[in-house]
Amino acid sequence: MPLTPPRDPMIIEAIKQSQAMQNAKRLSMSRRGFLGAVGLGAGALGLAACAPTTATKAALTPATDVSATEKTLIWDNWPAYMDEDADGNHPTLVGFQQKSGINVTYNVAVDDNNTYYAKVKDQLALGQDIGTDTVCLTDWMVARLVRLGYIQDLDHAKIPNISNLSDSFANPDFDKGRQKSLPWQGGYAGICWNKEKVPNGIKSIDDLWATELKGRVGVLSEMRDTIGLIMLSQGTDITGDWSADQFNKAMDVFTKEVSDGQIRNIKGNQYLNDLQNEDTFAAICWSGDITSLNATAGDKWEFAIPDSGGTLWNDTFVVPMGSRHKANAEAIMDYYYEPAVAAELAAWVNYVTPVNGAKEAMDAIDPALASNPLIFPDADDLKQVHVFRTLSAQEESDFGASFQKVLLGS
Repeated sequence: MPLTPPRDPMIIEAIKQSQAMQNAKRLSMSRRGFLGAVGLGAGALGLAACAPTTATKAALTPATDVSATEKTLIWDNWPAYMDEDADGNHPTLVGFQQKSGINVTYNVAVDDNNTYYAKVKDQLALGQDIGTDTVCLTDWMVARLVRLGYIQDLDHAKIPNISNLSDSFANPDFDKGRQKSLPWQGGYAGICWNKEKVPNGIKSIDDLWATELKGRVGVLSEMRDTIGLIMLSQGTDITGDWSADQFNKAMDVFTKEVSDGQIRNIKGNQYLNDLQNEDTFAAICWSGDITSLNATAGDKWEFAIPDSGGTLWNDTFVVPMGSRHKANAEAIMDYYYEPAVAAELAAWVNYVTPVNGAKEAMDAIDPALASNPLIFPDADDLKQVHVFRTLSAQEESDFGASFQKVLLGS
């Protein structure tokens, strides 16, 4: 389809005028940072993730779709994950409602994958309405919901813009062909450092263990990113059929560096505070956060994919079995897969967009953002990042418990 720039000049101007405000807000309440903001401990959330799950005894039946007569939609998402103008409005969402006639209730309701799941798992297991028609959760949690049979099939005929989905995100191991899910936004886990304190930079995970950085290293409390990066540094293909022995080999390194005091902090998004106050000089980190940190606190930090590779995660649309407005949910997915709309969104959230053509459309908003590989990675960039493969229920329990043992003892 031909690419067109955003049609509403007010949207473009609002994006440009509020850039500083947006960056500051993302830094304090980013999609990955809300966990720290609400004060939930990593241990408590991790233990929730460790509970093994079992398949439902009988297949669930999708709710009757009443989208044709009820032009409403409820959507749950993470904080600071929607474009916003200076008045607190969401320009692209307003555009969708005007175009479609569907009234959207947009809820900032996902504070963490595990806590959200804990609130709705009983209704999900019964195929009941969980209070939303669509929600964006991280791919590993989506994999669990797909495995348990809690998610409706999507009708691709009602999402023609799915043709704009990047091939890199088209066939995850938990949902080949995207029959039940569609990516919203994504990002990388890699390494970062204070350019003043570490003038020579770092290239690898092993560089984090250098003597001169002892006690000044931070890592993430997200197991799949921290252990995934260590596994990659040991030559393990985290997308493949690796074993418990390979996971434990990475855990041995993690445990040693924590007990030796090399790793100072294991945190969620609050690691940004540690970088900013120079409690840590280098860290395993998330790409979009460093963009925001540099925008609000001075261009002092560098982000890089380690030479052995980084991890790639996505937050992903799904429609729960109890949703009665699946066609309306498919309509909003289709809308956000229009390249011009995807570009308007990416100009605000600064995460990886899964939409082909958004990069070209971004030139009409901000050419500098169009050349940012953390938002628009090319094929070579994507070759450097890898998705941590989907775990079985037993692996979630075993590996999560092993990781939490170190966190709780740190």
